Amino acid sequence: MSSAHASTAPENAPQTTSTGTATGAAHQVTVLLYSDDITTRDAVRAAVGRRPARDVEVVAWTECATGPAVVSEVEKGGFDLLILDGEATPVGGMGLTRQLKNEIFECPPVLLLTGRPQDGWLAAWSQAEAVVPHPLDPIAVAGAVAELARTTR
Repeated sequence: MSSAHASTAPENAPQTTSTGTATGAAHQVTVLLYSDDITTRDAVRAAVGRRPARDVEVVAWTECATGPAVVSEVEKGGFDLLILDGEATPVGGMGLTRQLKNEIFECPPVLLLTGRPQDGWLAAWSQAEAVVPHPLDPIAVAGAVAELARTTR
């Protein structure tokens, strides 16, 4: 019965895979990830994966380990969202977020990784659109990335 239903779907309707994921409806995003700590970058990439949600697909990652590299990459453009580590040194993600938001025209949305939940007010000051505290909860990180991805385009 379901095969008959699939054959009567309009041609322009999104097709679904065997997992039920709509193939034509995914938000495809390119992500810049900043942390001076490779283990933090690895943890974020593992938490987000290729598909942080059924309708969101990460198609490319760019990793930066220094603040100046982030500024240079964001100035070039091409990112749908940024994930910045507020605990990075010597350039922290909070100050970097505020700088990018004030200096880059149409700066992509930012997910800021803070040192603790109480640092949310600092994230608000930095103008970040989303915040996840350390220690990183993979579900929270993936959920925040998915939400930000849905706001792009």
